[in-house]
Amino acid sequence: MKGYIILFLFLFFHQLSWGRCTPHDSIPKKKRVIISTSVMGVAYASSLVALNGVWYKEFPKSKFHFFNDGSNWMQMDKFGHGFSGYMLSQKTGDLYRWSGVKKSYPWIGVGIGMSYLGALEFMDAYSQGWGFSTYDVLANFSGGALYLSQELIFKKQLVLPKFSFFPSKYAAYRPNVLGKNFPEQLLKDYNGQTYWFSFPIGGFAPSVKKMNWLCLSLGYSVDQKLVGDQDAYLDFRAARQFLVSLDIDLTRLPIKNPTLKKVLAQLNMIKIPFSAIMIQQGNLSFKPISF
Repeated sequence: MKGYIILFLFLFFHQLSWGRCTPHDSIPKKKRVIISTSVMGVAYASSLVALNGVWYKEFPKSKFHFFNDGSNWMQMDKFGHGFSGYMLSQKTGDLYRWSGVKKSYPWIGVGIGMSYLGALEFMDAYSQGWGFSTYDVLANFSGGALYLSQELIFKKQLVLPKFSFFPSKYAAYRPNVLGKNFPEQLLKDYNGQTYWFSFPIGGFAPSVKKMNWLCLSLGYSVDQKLVGDQDAYLDFRAARQFLVSLDIDLTRLPIKNPTLKKVLAQLNMIKIPFSAIMIQQGNLSFKPISF
């Protein structure tokens, strides 16, 4: 859950700062680097302060300690950490690429993203409510590595991690854990969340000109998961879900308006609803619409 709050706060202050800078390619490279660093400083500091106020403030401090949560929530929270690691690295890398850093921008993106998430893990380590999770760190680095490897090898992102959500009925059974309203459920209810890996046709087949924005998307989610370290609760039995669907790479749509293109680029982390084939406990089913 905390991983989504981290990502939301960081991206919120990132975009807020970015919007105030109103950067343009006519700005000299040196000034663009200064702007990028200032944006990152504001996003970094502001989101940490905000997170401390909405999360860590509720729990007393403690000595450094570890927390083994590798088997909790059927690893849905680890997908969240990986997704956060990817998005933080990618957004930061894009910012420094705009600033004119041609070769090292992916390393800067991953470096800042991982240091930011690492700082949060150490905040966990000194909080009685949590602890230092090596599984969280591995998940963070897996997301950063996915971004970095694609930039270094292909100079573009061929695999696009995405997120989707639709409220589930299970939150009503444990509202304090899974959320009492839509914003809380968006962050807490893993039953309503799905993580996707979208593969755009245009990325793998550059010769395709029509519908090169169409993607094949593979998803992972859980069902009836109400307790982190237990697969059974009341009459519910938790199960993993694997999905195959279609998606749209919003950055490849033939749109000429530059403002709209920037808006769609920021929304490209969200999976577009499509029909899907789902496998759950060995059973194959068809979902007319999958969020």
